[in-house]
Amino acid sequence: MKKSKRVMALLGAILLILLYVSTFIFAFVDHSTSLGLLNASIAATILLPVLLYIYTLFYRISHKNDSDDSHDSP
Repeated sequence: MKKSKRVMALLGAILLILLYVSTFIFAFVDHSTSLGLLNASIAATILLPVLLYIYTLFYRISHKNDSDDSHDSP
C-alpha cells in the first residue's frame, strides 16, 4: 500500500509540474486558442491539488476503521 501511495504522489507531482510548465508556455504564446488553454491550465493547476486533498481526506475517513482492526489482531 505504501508503494502505491508513493507512485501516485510522484505521478501527481509530475502532473503538477507539467501544468506549471504549460501555464508558463501558454502565457507567452500569442495565438487565438492560447488564452483558452491558459485559463484551462490555471484552473487545473488550482483544482487538481484541491481535488487530490479532498480525495485523500475522504479515503482516510472511509478507511479509518480498517487500520483500527489491524492493530487489534495478534
